[in-house]
Amino acid sequence: MSGPFVMILLMSISLFATAGEKQDSAILIAKKTSDFIITGDGKSSPWNSTTWLPITIQKSSGGLIFETRVKVLYSDNGLYFLFFCEDQKITSTIEEDFGALYNEDVAEVFLWPDESIPVYFEYEISPLNFELPILVPNLNSRFYGWKPWHYDGDRKVQHATSTQGGKKKSNERVKSWMAEFFIPYKLLQPIVNSSPKSGDRWRANLYRIDYDKDYTTWAWQKTNGSFHEFEKYGTLLFE
Repeated sequence: MSGPFVMILLMSISLFATAGEKQDSAILIAKKTSDFIITGDGKSSPWNSTTWLPITIQKSSGGLIFETRVKVLYSDNGLYFLFFCEDQKITSTIEEDFGALYNEDVAEVFLWPDESIPVYFEYEISPLNFELPILVPNLNSRFYGWKPWHYDGDRKVQHATSTQGGKKKSNERVKSWMAEFFIPYKLLQPIVNSSPKSGDRWRANLYRIDYDKDYTTWAWQKTNGSFHEFEKYGTLLFE
């Protein structure tokens, strides 16, 4: 086999392999922290070690433009999230956990740690501090959430919320609200069986929904409408 032919063959194989590689999605870096107490207002000192990530509007039928931003940290025991949501009114009436919180004002996180299986974790929290944690099997766009079993102790999400410029009450006028929560890895078993190490990557997305005027959604990585389009999620990189 002649030299030029071998070189052309190797170049062709290289180009084919490169074309077949999966392109990296947008990356959000999670910094390491020691565990700390959730307060709902983001005033714990570990939050000073990381920066805000803006979450931009995906769809707005009411024309409202509110600032939304998020911080993320991780420890040996779980993931920390802090949402800041500019707002005008607390459009929330549901006062129970595991309710249909997505029909009112809400912040949401989707975590897909293992890309070999179409199963991910969804967490929703309302301004009134009610939560919806579910595990979602997504089979060819057919998805339905499952409630966690033995949801207590060190398997339970720690969460708190606060409002700025008004009371934390249904239909109250405010300037903004914040949600702070800690998702333990133990809750994510068996799709997560150990603490992530530096350099590990999970797929993830961050969302917000507001109903002050019609319907507005925010997304870190844009989807075509359904938040469950997990192939479009970004990458959470553990620093």
